[in-house]
Amino acid sequence: MTSMMHSGDGHRSGFVTLVGRPNVGKSTLLNRILGQKVTIVSDKPQTTRTEVRGVLTRPGVQAVFCDTPGIHKPHTLLGERLNHTARSALADMDVVLFLVEADGPIGRGDAFIAGGLPKDRTVLVVNKVDRVGRDRIAEQLIVASGFEFDQYFPISARDGEGVDGLRDHVLGRLPEGPQYYPQDMVTDVPEAFWVAELVREQLLAVVKEELPHSIATRVTEWEWPRVRCEILVERDSQKGIVIGKKGAVLKAVGTAARAQMPDGAFLELVVRVDKGWQKRPKALDRLGY
Repeated sequence: MTSMMHSGDGHRSGFVTLVGRPNVGKSTLLNRILGQKVTIVSDKPQTTRTEVRGVLTRPGVQAVFCDTPGIHKPHTLLGERLNHTARSALADMDVVLFLVEADGPIGRGDAFIAGGLPKDRTVLVVNKVDRVGRDRIAEQLIVASGFEFDQYFPISARDGEGVDGLRDHVLGRLPEGPQYYPQDMVTDVPEAFWVAELVREQLLAVVKEELPHSIATRVTEWEWPRVRCEILVERDSQKGIVIGKKGAVLKAVGTAARAQMPDGAFLELVVRVDKGWQKRPKALDRLGY
């Protein structure tokens, strides 16, 4: 990493985290703010399982974004660990972006999350305004004002509406500080982790509803250009679903993931049954959760 700039030159920097219920659009917003994809996106809840950092560097200012797992009522050890990851990410943040949906009720789940956020550092973001009319947006902002945060932004992470204003506001709130990351760095996610996530993203797009929580991916061999990625499922019946008829699902997933990797990459996918992995601490440790 390059040496840090001294903060005495007026340079500003800080850490920003995105929180909210599962599937509220945090990953989509982070990718939109950075102008490129650093975290996978899916319409399935709990897509994001580990903290992902994205870095936005502009003249005189650098924001380090943390995308956390959605906070939810946990039913498994994996769920408890995801919540812990999300909560612990808030401790040292300069700005917290708390996302709620324009097209859904702001309810007890949102209130549960809001109760643990710092009032003076939280910006409430009403996402998915492209799906509703102005009256509905106004209603949501009135309800959200009950949380008593100091700033409110209606946006659409999907089409970009309002995101530039939100980004500029966030950069303007950062304190004086050093440049933590090199100028050209957009994420600190290791390449092997990123490839495993690309594979998981494509699987989430095609597999049946009951499977997403049972799937984990990890790169087990990396001898460029050959990459071997293991797909873990919890039951034998799930293995057949992931492979698909005559290997069709696995082939489609491999093709789609490879299209987002550098030219010449050879991606080998292997499916393995690891019974009840999300309930076993050692399995979660091995997968980095």
